[in-house]
Amino acid sequence: MPLDKEANYTCDTDRVETDTDNLYDGHDSTGMAFSIALAKQADLEQIVTIYNQSILTKKSTADLIEVTVADRQPWFEMHLQRPIRPIYVLKNDSGTVMAWGCFSDFKSRPAYDISAEISIYVHQQYHRRGLASLFLQWMLTQAPQLGIRNILALIFSHNQPSLALFSKFGFETWGTMPQVCDMQTFVADVVMLGKSVVPANNS
Repeated sequence: MPLDKEANYTCDTDRVETDTDNLYDGHDSTGMAFSIALAKQADLEQIVTIYNQSILTKKSTADLIEVTVADRQPWFEMHLQRPIRPIYVLKNDSGTVMAWGCFSDFKSRPAYDISAEISIYVHQQYHRRGLASLFLQWMLTQAPQLGIRNILALIFSHNQPSLALFSKFGFETWGTMPQVCDMQTFVADVVMLGKSVVPANNS
């Protein structure tokens, strides 16, 4: 996933919002206002734009050709129909999607529901603001209430910034899949990182 350099920020995860659809509102250390909310249909075009940026870098996804909104519509609707697999958007105060993230099924069989894959993508214009760190930390707080006990991240071995970020937040290497992705100009290894979290109904 596209990542930015670490920055300091405030993230009060116990804050309760009552007047908007936002799940969290705050400011980073530079004073930039942001909000995190569940993605809506109107956000999909910007989500696709950010995703296509990542395709071109060949560091964050195994897709090789840019996708359209129509291509991603079934994926988006699938997430909307599964509340335990939400898509989140992180926006600035003008409503621009600066980053998005989601929890996805690791496997489709129901016994795997306690485990989910996490993805985070940051718009190139907003790199180097600490948004990836902010988003990851916040999403970790959401996982238990979604019934997620294990969070997995599948990251290319050549994407060192992503590997470093997830390691910083307590993810460990749970496996390596050597030379599983043909990126056309090179063959990539995929590292599986994982982190166990305490379910919301456990002490």
